[in-house]
Amino acid sequence: MSVKIRLQRHGKKQRPFYWIVAADARAKRDGRFLEKLGTYNPNTNPATIELNLDQAVQWLHNGAQPTETARAILSYKGALLKHHLDGGIRKGALTQEQADAKLAAWIEDKAGKVDAKKEGLSKAQIDAKAKALKAEKVANEKRINAAADALKAAEAPEVVEEEVVEEVAVEETPVAEVATEEVAVEETPVAEVAAEEVAEVAVEETPAAEVATEEAPAAEENNETTEA
Repeated sequence: MSVKIRLQRHGKKQRPFYWIVAADARAKRDGRFLEKLGTYNPNTNPATIELNLDQAVQWLHNGAQPTETARAILSYKGALLKHHLDGGIRKGALTQEQADAKLAAWIEDKAGKVDAKKEGLSKAQIDAKAKALKAEKVANEKRINAAADALKAAEAPEVVEEEVVEEVAVEETPVAEVATEEVAVEETPVAEVAAEEVAEVAVEETPAAEVATEEAPAAEENNETTEA
């Protein structure tokens, strides 16, 4: 029987969650399996992988062939390295202690890389959140300034109209007053001049009458003298 180590899909729509299983190569992908070796969750960053290392290596020893994705997962968790080191032990190329030391050093180095990646991702997420918050603040300030400008623009015409009305009232009032004053100034001297002219006429007429009166006695005297 040909055995494969592959992924069996579980989870919800658009949020897959996989089991790592050893199954008959003739079985359906999501059908029956021989043994569950671990889980793989690609929804996290980095992906979360849980693997029974010893059982996975044992299936590799028994000739199970991993699929491409399963091979990448087994390599990521060190199963392929352990399988290779066990082969070296069987051949006598190295001892069990040496193989365990190499595997432990590799796992420690891998864990350091994973932790560094997680820290980098956390820092990137923090920076992204800070940048998004700053952009949101700038957008809010622009929106507030735009609303204030719109309010000022809406109030400006009313103020202009009030100023125009006040200016017109201020301009019309002095014109009326000036016109009244000018009429008064112009009419008053005319009346006074007319009165003065009448007085002058009276003055001019009075001496003529007096002269006539004076001339009359003089004529009478002359007549009396002639008769005498």
